[in-house]
Amino acid sequence: MTTVIDLDRETVAAGLADGSLVLVDVREPHEFAAGHIPGSVSLPLSSFDPGALAAYAGRRIVFSCAAGVRSQQALMLSRAAGLDLSEHYRGGFKDWIASGGPVEG
Repeated sequence: MTTVIDLDRETVAAGLADGSLVLVDVREPHEFAAGHIPGSVSLPLSSFDPGALAAYAGRRIVFSCAAGVRSQQALMLSRAAGLDLSEHYRGGFKDWIASGGPVEG
């Protein structure tokens, strides 16, 4: 099994800025609507379908949630579906807010 790679805010922000990564926010719809990282996409864990990630083929997929727990669960579900993914945003939305990052929603 591939190691889980914890990304920090700077790495996520750089990947969003240059378009090299897709930040998949797995928080629930009401959480996403209340505020999310600009450029992230919503695929809630409660209805998560790894097949939906095919829409982002060719880009680096990074999972995010509130603090890093659900993002790891989505990562494991993706791996169970045969996808070779390993990255998530350690600290998630709470870390983003604490660091003063911009928010949409």
